[in-house]
Amino acid sequence: MLFTPTRAYRTILDISPHTLKKMGVSALFLDVDNTLTTHNNPRPIKGLDRWLDNMKKHGIKMIIVSNNHAPRVAPFAEELGLDFIPEGAKPLPVGYSNAQKKLQVPKNEICAIGDQLFTDILGANLFGIKSIFVYPIEPEPSVFFKIKRAIEKPLLPKKYIQRRKDR
Repeated sequence: MLFTPTRAYRTILDISPHTLKKMGVSALFLDVDNTLTTHNNPRPIKGLDRWLDNMKKHGIKMIIVSNNHAPRVAPFAEELGLDFIPEGAKPLPVGYSNAQKKLQVPKNEICAIGDQLFTDILGANLFGIKSIFVYPIEPEPSVFFKIKRAIEKPLLPKKYIQRRKDR
């Protein structure tokens, strides 16, 4: 199904390099808002720096693919030391295609991670790559997002993979 992710986790911090390697993933396309930080927040979530370092240590390439404009994404990406694609036009495949060209990784080794079924997950499925849905960090205050989340709710994964203590 177009809105079905390959996997679902509570938070991005629950995803391990070991799991990604088992999935055949060597590159990640990362969403920003409500995936790496709260909506419009310039600071990453606590623990993200360690998570990114661990991914890099295990040879996982990463790039931010966001529908936001460059003035929002650029300083955030710079702080994290990641390249980025702004105005990714998700769910259209253009942003993911541009990210693949930058990372030079085959599609079967790429996984997109994000908190929205109608942009991140649909875009990954249309582009033909794996996807991981993470639940939003916090509810967005705008009416647009409240409506979007209400429509999305019946399609959300009912279960997510819990982080194991042995990671």
